[in-house]
Amino acid sequence: MPLMRMAAENSSVTEFILAGLTNQPGLRMPLFFLFLGFYVVTVMGNLGLITLIGLNSHLHTPMYFFLFNLSFIDFCYSTVITPKMLMSFVSKKNIIAYAGCMTQLFFFLFFVVSESFILSAMAYDRYIAICNPLVYTATMSPQVCSLLLLGVYVMGFAGAMAHTTCMVRLTFCANNLVDHYMCDILPLLERSCTSTYVNELVVFVVVGIDIGVPTVTIFISYALILTSILHIRSTEGRSKAFSTCSSHIIAVSLFFGSGAFMYLKPSSLLPMNQGKVSSLFYTTVVPMLNPLIYSLRNKDVKVALKKSLSKKTFS
Repeated sequence: MPLMRMAAENSSVTEFILAGLTNQPGLRMPLFFLFLGFYVVTVMGNLGLITLIGLNSHLHTPMYFFLFNLSFIDFCYSTVITPKMLMSFVSKKNIIAYAGCMTQLFFFLFFVVSESFILSAMAYDRYIAICNPLVYTATMSPQVCSLLLLGVYVMGFAGAMAHTTCMVRLTFCANNLVDHYMCDILPLLERSCTSTYVNELVVFVVVGIDIGVPTVTIFISYALILTSILHIRSTEGRSKAFSTCSSHIIAVSLFFGSGAFMYLKPSSLLPMNQGKVSSLFYTTVVPMLNPLIYSLRNKDVKVALKKSLSKKTFS
């Protein structure tokens, strides 16, 4: 890849050492099994939801189309991060090659930016479903859903390319210890020997767009949804509408709250240890909770699961 060749030419560092989540030996094995458990639940939950939506035709609707892709994204970016993090608990030195570090950075950013926009697409879908139910089928047609999804992945690719291209232009030398459990933007900038002004500007602008645009979209969608719900006269109707949106609101709050706390505060105000804890939410906790949030609070998914299990038992 031309990007990797440029990286090799611009840096005297051939590998990085990831410091990991903790430097206390007594905590390593308990944390290893804790996060291994998180990862197993994440993989089983997201792949299970993907399989369930794929096999049940009555779940082939716009809402579950986006949920299918959310589960795919959660599975992918958790897989990009967690296995390498687990290595830091069981090895003396968790070494990652320079090219491997830049590759991890690119795919992590691609999936995490894609998640922010898929959540905004899901909010728009809920807005149409609740506020304009009579035109829902026409508005959220397969063509519209495909275009929205294309936009999600284009924004993910653009964000990842912007950050990674700026990162490979830096020169890294001497101290190659990255004070994190993954190759993330801010910890890598601390290891640069050259000016990081452009990178910091790109972080502020691109992350501002990647968090700001989806947040505004989601806020406007839910403000209109809330207004519409308040005009519903029946208590049962209000309860159903709130139930439909509550899962999404929980997922959005966890994801954007931790992401904004990590990237949109000046690094001088956010010690790296706090940054690691904040990162854990959107790299480990959110991908694990999303399938649980959307399945346990969703009657359609429960019905589909019961049907699938009953078919398997019968066969």
